[in-house]
Amino acid sequence: MPIDDARFKLAMSHFASGVTVVTTEHEGTPYGMTVASFASLSLHPPLVLVCIEKGVKTHDAIAAAGSFGVSVLADAQNDVSGRFASKSDEKFAGMKTRRGELGTPLIEGSICTLECRVHDQLSGGDHTIFVGEVIDARTSEGEPLVYYRSGYRKLS
Repeated sequence: MPIDDARFKLAMSHFASGVTVVTTEHEGTPYGMTVASFASLSLHPPLVLVCIEKGVKTHDAIAAAGSFGVSVLADAQNDVSGRFASKSDEKFAGMKTRRGELGTPLIEGSICTLECRVHDQLSGGDHTIFVGEVIDARTSEGEPLVYYRSGYRKLS
């Protein structure tokens, strides 16, 4: 029998992670959400993965668009993380973004942005694991936004 939800969440909160915003655009509408479940997967070909809950709008938009962006947030962007973690339909209002090669909106001020074509989709319980082939990456200097034990942390 699996452990209960509260114990599982507590255990997972002990894993420090960077904070990303995953974005896409479908039929002229931008979609995005804060995602901690992001990882590098392969060098040849260059693949990353993001895990997106099946019930959120961004999930269906990524599946339909066939592409997504990943913006790795800088330590000063906790407000961006909070905005994209919300259920608001106005997440992009006033947000500074740039368009990637595929037209994907990417968050300005991030320390890294990746633009990906969907390479594969795998079921993972109540989430879909989107595997993306990275077609462009840009980096800048700065410290990452880190999430640990239900709060933002600074690297020391």
